[in-house]
This record gives sequence, C-alpha cells and structure tokens, in this order.
Amino acid sequence: MKLFLATLQFMTRIPVPARWTDNLDMNDYAKGVVYFPFVGLIVGLLSALAFAVVLPVYGPLLAAVAAVLATTLVTGAFHLDGLADTCDGIFSARPRERILEIMRDSRIGSNGALALIFVILARVAIIYQLTQTGHNVYTLLVAAPALSRALLPVLMYQQKYARENGMGNLYIGKIGGQHYAIALIIGLLMTLGFASWHGGLAAIITYLFALLYRGFINKRIGGQTGDTIGAGNELFGLIFLFAVI
Repeated sequence: MKLFLATLQFMTRIPVPARWTDNLDMNDYAKGVVYFPFVGLIVGLLSALAFAVVLPVYGPLLAAVAAVLATTLVTGAFHLDGLADTCDGIFSARPRERILEIMRDSRIGSNGALALIFVILARVAIIYQLTQTGHNVYTLLVAAPALSRALLPVLMYQQKYARENGMGNLYIGKIGGQHYAIALIIGLLMTLGFASWHGGLAAIITYLFALLYRGFINKRIGGQTGDTIGAGNELFGLIFLFAVI
C-alpha cells in the first residue's frame, strides 16, 4: 500500500500524507509500475465524473472540455509538460546533446506550444465525437488513462536513460520483466472490462504505436527520459480513444 500511495503521489497532485510514504527506498519505486494502471483508473474516474456533472447542464462539447480539464488538474499537467519539452527538443532538428538541453529548458518553445494545443484540442474533439457515435464515453474516459499508464513501462523496460540524472532514472532501465508484464496485463484487463472487445483492439493498436514511439525516441536521443515518458502518456491515451472511433 505504501508503494501504491507513493506512486499515486508521484504521478498526480492528489494529496498523500507524508507519513504514509515514509521510509520508502527510492530503489523500490521501479516496482510501482504495477500500480500505474490503478493510478490511471483514479484519474479516469475523476475525468468521467467531471464529464457526468457538466453534460446535463452544458452539453457534450463543454462536458468534453471538463473531462480534459479534470485530467489536467488532477495530474498537475505533469505529462503535458513532458509532451511540450519533448516536442521542443525532438523537432528542433539539432544534435542529441542540444536536444536534451532544449528539453531541460523550462521555457516553452513553438513546437511545444503547438503540440499542447493540438493534443488538447484533439482530445476534446475525440471525446465529443464519441458522444455522437453511440459509444459509452464514461467507460472510455476511465479506460484511456488506465491503459496509457499501463503502457508506460514499454518506455522503461530494458531501456537506456538518456540523461545522467533526473526523475526518470527512478524507472528507466530499472524495472524487471515480471513487473513490466504485470502492468501490461492489468492495463489490458481493465481496458477489456471497461471497453469490451473494441477497447481491447484499440489497446493492441496503442501498444504497437508505443513500440514505434519508443524506437523513434531511441533513434533521436539514444534512450528515454522523464519527458519522453510524459509525452508517451499523452499520446497513448489519445491514440487509444482515436482507435476506438
């Protein structure tokens, strides 16, 4: 339970009393990947709740905005920040070392800003479209963040950390095959449970995309970072919802 709470605290802005995570060895964090889908489940439930509250009053479009906003608030835009940094660096057409410097820069560039605008608008548009095509939006809002986080170990297992130090070093290259497999299985089962067979098919498509994304990042910077993992989370959730349509 202590490791789950520490993982929840690390990946969201949900307050967790310090005494509940005291004396946890930093080397144990890598084992917490098995809890990634459960963290995503909580994020998804809050997103679905926001959608449910707004829908009857303001309609599906603003409900979709509320769902995306809820996800952003509960995570503190943690993963969106990684997306912006990654796009600023990767699409700068610079050498590897310069890319990593750009990604570490706290200032957002044009590539990062465009990526944020595109991803947020795309998520709102896809959620709205799901309401028009007869899908159960509530279950998909829960399944998407659970699956996207379950797939994050794809970017960690047997991967090289592209930097010398940073928060991503807690996980990248540190997780074992057993924890990697458990996270994937839990994520798939959650997706099947919430989104049935079409969700399972979308999950497979998203997994294949995750492999392609991992290869692309490895080719550009020779490994993964916390930023590329955050970007992956945003992209995986988006691809899953798009694949469902």
